[in-house]
Amino acid sequence: MKIINKSIPSIRLSEFISEIEDCLNETFYGDTFWVTTEISDVNKKPDKRWCYLKLIEKEGKNVTAEIGAVFWTAGYAFIEKFEKETKQLFKDGLEITCRVKVTFHKRWGLKLEVVEIDYAYTLGKLEAERQETLDRLVKENPDHVKLVGEQYYTYNKSLPIPTVVQRIALITAPESDGQRDFKQELINNPFGYAFRVEEFVTQIQGDKAHEFILGKLLLIEAQKDKYDVVAIVRGGGSQLDLKAFDAYELARTVASFPIPILTGIGHDRNTSIVDLMARQEKTPTKVANVLIQRNYQYEQRIVELKDRMLYSVDTLFTNAKNNLKEIKRFVKASNPLTILKKGFAIVKMEGVIITNPADIAIGSSIDIQFDKETIVTTVTKKKKNGK
Repeated sequence: MKIINKSIPSIRLSEFISEIEDCLNETFYGDTFWVTTEISDVNKKPDKRWCYLKLIEKEGKNVTAEIGAVFWTAGYAFIEKFEKETKQLFKDGLEITCRVKVTFHKRWGLKLEVVEIDYAYTLGKLEAERQETLDRLVKENPDHVKLVGEQYYTYNKSLPIPTVVQRIALITAPESDGQRDFKQELINNPFGYAFRVEEFVTQIQGDKAHEFILGKLLLIEAQKDKYDVVAIVRGGGSQLDLKAFDAYELARTVASFPIPILTGIGHDRNTSIVDLMARQEKTPTKVANVLIQRNYQYEQRIVELKDRMLYSVDTLFTNAKNNLKEIKRFVKASNPLTILKKGFAIVKMEGVIITNPADIAIGSSIDIQFDKETIVTTVTKKKKNGK
């Protein structure tokens, strides 16, 4: 059997790739496109001001579309602007709207270069999700959450904080700045108040953080008589870092929780849904200071009450002394001897003072007592005054 060799027409790989490049350039060169996508595999190079990532699309948990992308130096500025405006890190899991252009390299292949980010889209999406959760809280929990005007009123916020706070359940991340700041503020309070803090340390950032925090709240609720208040604290962070505190189940539990909850989980520009369901004090230090001031106000009321009591007692004694002096003056003025010295006389019959002339009969022997002497006489005549 004879094998016949036939040559198969072919071109070099570089020539074929060049044809692909030419085709792409012919279709996409100079054009940009706005796409909405989720990002993953984010790999920033801050020193070079580059960022590699993937743009993906999902149906449920399944990735249905994926392409590599890159920010070069000019585009990297939009990452910084995005983080500044949205107060969240540019990292895996975000959904963004961005403007891209198609690029192709003979060695590195097809990529999308991101040249701009519409951060307003991300802000709007996050706010829409928050509003949906808030609306659901009001609708599904009418006994515990009410919206009056622009203010949210909850069962938890209606609970009075005890007059004196001593027993605190603290939910915080282990070895965190928030944990340290809260405890140091309590320990170093200038009034020497003693607090008993029981810590429930847990993860408070990440996809499952809301479940961990909820678990700690349920532990606290099971022994609720042991605590005066609950403090949930952490340092500030991006809006995405605080996303756990926008979770529906956690917010619902906080709104109906039977112990007053104070939150210090962000800075002035961060307000989570959990903050709206509880008493928001922004930072861990401010939460601690509120509790210190609560006890200080009670002490001031006690001091004021003591001062008022001492003043009242002093006033009572002063008035009693003055009254006693008046009584003494009255008694002295009413003393018969004092009256006698003024020229009056006392009439006695058989040693008894007579105040009614009808008791004296003519012929009776009477004693008329003056200041210095007593006259003994017999009554010979009686007559009415004025006649």
